[in-house]
Amino acid sequence: MVYLITGATGLVGSQVVEKLIERGERPHVFVRDRAKAEARYGNRVKIVTGDLADAKTLGSAFCGVDALLLINSGPNLAAQDEAAAAAAKAGGLKHLVKLSSYDARENVGTGVWHALGEMAIRASGVAFTFVQPSGFMSNALFWARSIQDGGVVRSCTGEGRIPFIHPRDIAEVAVEALASGRWQGESLAVTGPEALSYGEMAAKIGSAFGKTIGFESIPQEAVRQMMVNNGDSEPEIEAHLSIYQAIRENRLAKVTDTVEQVLGRQAITFDQWVQENISAFAVPCHAS
Repeated sequence: MVYLITGATGLVGSQVVEKLIERGERPHVFVRDRAKAEARYGNRVKIVTGDLADAKTLGSAFCGVDALLLINSGPNLAAQDEAAAAAAKAGGLKHLVKLSSYDARENVGTGVWHALGEMAIRASGVAFTFVQPSGFMSNALFWARSIQDGGVVRSCTGEGRIPFIHPRDIAEVAVEALASGRWQGESLAVTGPEALSYGEMAAKIGSAFGKTIGFESIPQEAVRQMMVNNGDSEPEIEAHLSIYQAIRENRLAKVTDTVEQVLGRQAITFDQWVQENISAFAVPCHAS
């Protein structure tokens, strides 16, 4: 089998590449920055340079590939998914696995973009599997500064819950879908083992330190202004605010057993993720 991984230097893509290498494979990686990929993987992979936003670079990259992991993001991802699916179909691809989003099921936030991408892939006629993860546990790293500075997490999600998932679980499900060829034509909604509010997750982080980490519910407009100040684009802002509203309304709280069904083990808990990443939340020590 010839595997091609896009987003191969990102959080999930890089783990998929490493797990395929552990299985004795030499996957192809589709990247914009060859030097970055070479520094990371050396000769353990075949590096293919291109850009999902440039359809002209896809044909030769996808030719002769058996299975593709398509990782894409941003407001234009549907058009890029469509171009990738067309190139994959033309190249004789046997199986396209798309890293989508649980939000696509509710058609909220970035899930709107992913839902359109899924539609384009279905329409192409290529064999597919959609891996639809809930929010990443690693998203909690964005709370590090406010935890360090004030011992608090601030959000407009209220008391709504979401079953954040460990990125490692996402990667392992994607690898199983790629390597086994099972679940073709299916959408795999993958979540963590429990739905937690942001306040409950903040408390778990604090418990790992033996400290109290609070939660402050703030207005949605305050979050919007923070994102504007960070330089986020309007489509990104609207997408994320839509997700926060869906969390607040408990529309993304359902827990699935997909990880267990695919991997034969329980999904990794948020407590374990905290232990693995506790140093990211520690207050830096400054020399006097």
